[in-house]
Amino acid sequence: MAEQLQQLILDTLDAQSTLPDTRALKIPGQSSPASSHDAQITILGALNSLLSREMITYETHEVSSHVLTPEGVQIVREGSHEARVWAALPERGSAPLGAQDLKRAVGDEAAKVGQGRAFKSGWIAKEGNGFVKAVSNITDTTQFELREVESSGTLAAGEKALAELRKRKLIIQRKGQWFTVHKGANFSTSIAKPETDLTVDMLTSGSWKKSTFKKYNFDADGIPTSGGALHPILKVREEIRSIFLEMGFEEMPTGTFVESGFWCFDALFVPQLHPARELQDTFYLSDPSTSLPPPSDYYKRVARVHEHGGYGSIGYRTPWSHEESHKLLLRTHTTASSAAMLYKLAAKCRGEDIDGDLSVKSQPGAANPSDDRFRPAKLFSIDRVFRNETMDATHLAEFHQVEGVVADRNLTLADLIGFMRTFFRKMGMKNLRFKPAYNPYTEPSLEIFAWHPLLEKWVEIGNSGMFRPEMLAPMGFPPDVRVHGWGIGLERPTMIRYGVNNIRTLVGHKTSIENVENSPAVMF
Repeated sequence: MAEQLQQLILDTLDAQSTLPDTRALKIPGQSSPASSHDAQITILGALNSLLSREMITYETHEVSSHVLTPEGVQIVREGSHEARVWAALPERGSAPLGAQDLKRAVGDEAAKVGQGRAFKSGWIAKEGNGFVKAVSNITDTTQFELREVESSGTLAAGEKALAELRKRKLIIQRKGQWFTVHKGANFSTSIAKPETDLTVDMLTSGSWKKSTFKKYNFDADGIPTSGGALHPILKVREEIRSIFLEMGFEEMPTGTFVESGFWCFDALFVPQLHPARELQDTFYLSDPSTSLPPPSDYYKRVARVHEHGGYGSIGYRTPWSHEESHKLLLRTHTTASSAAMLYKLAAKCRGEDIDGDLSVKSQPGAANPSDDRFRPAKLFSIDRVFRNETMDATHLAEFHQVEGVVADRNLTLADLIGFMRTFFRKMGMKNLRFKPAYNPYTEPSLEIFAWHPLLEKWVEIGNSGMFRPEMLAPMGFPPDVRVHGWGIGLERPTMIRYGVNNIRTLVGHKTSIENVENSPAVMF
């Protein structure tokens, strides 16, 4: 219909040179002139399309008109409230109709409004406890006026009558418009659309020479560009990483997702019969299934302290399994990487030089007078770990672990608690509690709880402790060296920060790309 309307406007201009009033047009498919507001809106769309091609110009004329409200439409169809009340009443001399019967006959609203206006017009009278007709005939002026407004948008009776209908909320005023149309610079009776693109086919065939191209609009806004966006987990990760770097930590390389049972468990003094090493908790590889051997001397020292004890410990007193130690698995924690880094850190204390990815910078602190070549270190890592978990709203088989270690002489539990308070204060968690706990490779061990103001309860946010001598001594650290270790999940702080209650909507196929793009930057 849009093209038919455009053609009608062009044909009318071709015949008359000017279209003085678009209200005189008959829109294709309609029998009456386009006098209504909606009809003029339709015409305006056609005019703007022709104007963009400079085929016409037009002038806009503002006009005020009225349209019926739903109540007004009902009155046009059924009569005014007062007329309906009059029609429902009996003639004078008959039994009067009571108020309740009148409501049932015409409805509560019509009875309430119509009764008063009918009395005012002298159409009805009261007899006893009911009402009767006071006149035999009436003229429903309200209905006639509304019919006139419906057809013409105004009243011949003038503004006073219109104001009365507006007061009764039977009509509303609407500003409308109509147009005077003239020929434009590119006037033509053909509505063939101009080309918007110069294509290869047009250049090859030469058809571009005869084509009409649409004028380029340099003021039009271009299509918004869509760039990449960081996932909320990456935003929280970067904020935590900044806190570590601000506190003088160095990031550990943690790219080895596949570890051996030795580095993931044995080197940490986790017993070989520990439940965490069973298939229901750990993903083991089938091909290849075994790892390369770890450093021979270190391996023997670790096996000995497990099986027979040493360094003040009686060990686990269980047979050592080389098969269990050499199994390949997906690491269950990044502490496996921490153990490998601590082994390399202790190399100089053992009188060895190990090549590899160790680049730990010396921290402030005096060397031992005996010059055992130990230097303090502060290390951290943020990376993925894998556990054979049943997935639900708060658990996934793959998640991120934030871990930090501090190695120095004569560290105490008080140092660890003080450091934890400083670290979590930078994350915005000031109200902390520490609870004694058990870990195979730390003693003493502490669970860390923070007060959650929205949940109004204490929430566990991490685990910490001091690495056991059975773990550190076989590496070659001097007896007075202590190592703090702690870890927190990355997903849980992210869920709290962004108000996510189901981890599967944060990570995985249910993640909303729109939410990722619109999520604000994190700030602890």
